[in-house]
Amino acid sequence: MDKMIPWEHWVSMIRPYYPSGKRGRPPKDIETMLRMYLMQNWFNLSDAAIEDSIYDSYAMRNFMHLDFFTEQVPDATTLLHFRHLLEKYKIGEQIFDDVAVRLEKAGLIMRGGTIVDATIIAAPSSTKNKEGKRDPEMHQTKKGNQWYHGMKVHSGVDAGSGYVHTITGTAANVHDIEETANLIREDDEVVYGDSGYSGAEKREEIRSDEHLSQVDFRTNKRPSSNKTPDSYQGINWNKQIENRKSSTRCKVEHPFLIVKKQFGYSKVAYRGIAKKMNQFHILFASTNLLMCIRAGRSDEFCMA
Repeated sequence: MDKMIPWEHWVSMIRPYYPSGKRGRPPKDIETMLRMYLMQNWFNLSDAAIEDSIYDSYAMRNFMHLDFFTEQVPDATTLLHFRHLLEKYKIGEQIFDDVAVRLEKAGLIMRGGTIVDATIIAAPSSTKNKEGKRDPEMHQTKKGNQWYHGMKVHSGVDAGSGYVHTITGTAANVHDIEETANLIREDDEVVYGDSGYSGAEKREEIRSDEHLSQVDFRTNKRPSSNKTPDSYQGINWNKQIENRKSSTRCKVEHPFLIVKKQFGYSKVAYRGIAKKMNQFHILFASTNLLMCIRAGRSDEFCMA
């Protein structure tokens, strides 16, 4: 990550909103705060926990580029104010867009097709907090036979490469199909999705749009519609077609896996969708970088 991230450019995004230091105590260096904030997201740690972890871990101290003979790790309150600044000015979204642009310049995003999907992120349902209330923007939804309380992250993934190009956030009770139009790019000709997106082409916002109405929606059918009698000995071509769709559509699951398992973010940490989406833009930008590293394409990305 130290090699991949364009530090100077990301710092320049934050500098116009960062305290100048003309009043009060001198502010911490922007890059130092950004490095600390990114590690906090990668390891899913609280403000106080990341401060302690940097003191305990040589690898983290090395990534921070701090001279411990002359300065200390920024405290939890300083990190809190820095995070609020990023949330206020939507810096996370700018960082996500910058990574997508650089991937495209490097020729790593192929265009022409998008895979859409959504995942549920759980939120605390307990009312044992200071306000005695749940997060008003979170809602319940039923998946299978289980109820979930939280939000949904909807993603659009490049069908050729698997990199995430668009994400949106809604309450958990919003159906996946309602965000479909917001996940499709201007030059997409094909859209893949699971059976939850069946009938997306019939929605008003898609039928009334000149481009979206021409998109070929290749959504999986429900398994119950592909049944054949046991006596049939031939090839079930409908099942073969569904398998081909699924082999392409499965790429959309990889970023969700990294965010939930690699970065450990399976439950939200903040209240309000706007705050959460700033963090998710950072996490999915980092996911794209991690997939690029694993694919051995970091040199192309750095030269873009």
